[in-house]
Amino acid sequence: MTKWQKSDWRAKPRVQMPDYTDAAALSAVESQLSKYPPLVFAGESRRLKAHLGAASRGEAFLLQGGDCAEAFDQFSADGIRDTFKVMLQMAMVLTYGAKVPVIKVGRMAGQFAKPRSAPTETQNGMELPSYRGDIINDLAFTPDARNPEPKKMLQAYTQAAATLNLLRAFSTGGYADVHQVHRWTLCFTESEKAEAYRELANRITDTLDFIKAAGVHPDAVHTLRSVEFYTSHEGLLLEYEDALTRLDSTSGRWLAGSGHMIWIGDRTRQPDGAHVEFCRGVLNPIGLKCGPSITSEDIKILLAKLNPENETGRLTLITRFGANKVPDNLPRLIKTVQEEGANVVWVCDPMHGNTVKTNSGYKTRSFNAILQEVRDFFGVHATEGTIPGGVHFEMTGQDVTECTGGLHDVTEKDLGARYHTACDPRLNASQSLELAFLVAEELSRFRENQPARATI
Repeated sequence: MTKWQKSDWRAKPRVQMPDYTDAAALSAVESQLSKYPPLVFAGESRRLKAHLGAASRGEAFLLQGGDCAEAFDQFSADGIRDTFKVMLQMAMVLTYGAKVPVIKVGRMAGQFAKPRSAPTETQNGMELPSYRGDIINDLAFTPDARNPEPKKMLQAYTQAAATLNLLRAFSTGGYADVHQVHRWTLCFTESEKAEAYRELANRITDTLDFIKAAGVHPDAVHTLRSVEFYTSHEGLLLEYEDALTRLDSTSGRWLAGSGHMIWIGDRTRQPDGAHVEFCRGVLNPIGLKCGPSITSEDIKILLAKLNPENETGRLTLITRFGANKVPDNLPRLIKTVQEEGANVVWVCDPMHGNTVKTNSGYKTRSFNAILQEVRDFFGVHATEGTIPGGVHFEMTGQDVTECTGGLHDVTEKDLGARYHTACDPRLNASQSLELAFLVAEELSRFRENQPARATI
């Protein structure tokens, strides 16, 4: 890899980023952020990379989930707790299905910026810049609100630091006790509509009872009372990322100190673009969103740029095609990666290719379409003899009505009841846990049908 500096991206073409009108104000904010402590540390990111390496070999499974975009006005301890709680429940169910550790990575403590399909939008004849997330501008449709404000990066940092503080407390303070997490899940399966998932929940109960009967008390075993929980976000606003990048004294490499893992979006993966240039030089695990338009040549160049040493766990390919489009797109990507001999983690994002707009104006996603993409993802990997390494969901612990379907059968008419997202629709708590049970079934089926040489 050529000599890399953390600001080299500034000489590259930039997309999906704001044009700040006050250069002095922007420079002052970047200078201030550069003096703040990093939000995460190099040892943590290296540990996550090792876990992801295990996922690439089928020895672990990645659960990545959280908000579409974190909002300043919806920030609360309860919101963080509820999403964390549901992710723990999902992870327990997936662990049972996969029979391997589940890596828990939240779209949290940094998911403040969002790419948009157009740079501007028009309402009532007035054209203004698009809303790009609370770290950049505001949702209100006024010239002042839509003007990019550098100081919002400081508020994002403060919220991210507070979120991480609470997540670390929840992870190690007893809230993540395995027995308590399972009791929450049992409450879900008490519903008559959840009867199909009761058998799996009962098997988990039997396993926990056996552990207890064998004399393994949760208070005596740290791993039964705590979890490792990592954070991730799309590294979209590069001024923020640059300002929080630090030189790791142990390895002599640069760390993106804004989150344990960052990813490049499907709209910002230009091989010669600013986002690829920034991400290629940091030591963090990197995700790469892959939509239907990505070509084999793109993949080859990006593999070489983002993982020149072919490290296991360094690069996660997050596919996002849409229901029924996986069989036409995933095999060609797998073939290219295999031809290059590249080590990657294959992850399914069944959310972004399945967004539709209703006649009433709400963006939504169908639970059935999401499930179909997940099933096709597992099916293709079973056919190709490769490893499905994880799933990536936009979800919340709140009882929102943003995605249709699921046990409680949210319909288009229900969307307006509790539609709180500022950007894209999220699975609610019930839909998220139901999906975990169904993914666990896919994992179990995949294991059963694999030859002895392949494990997951």
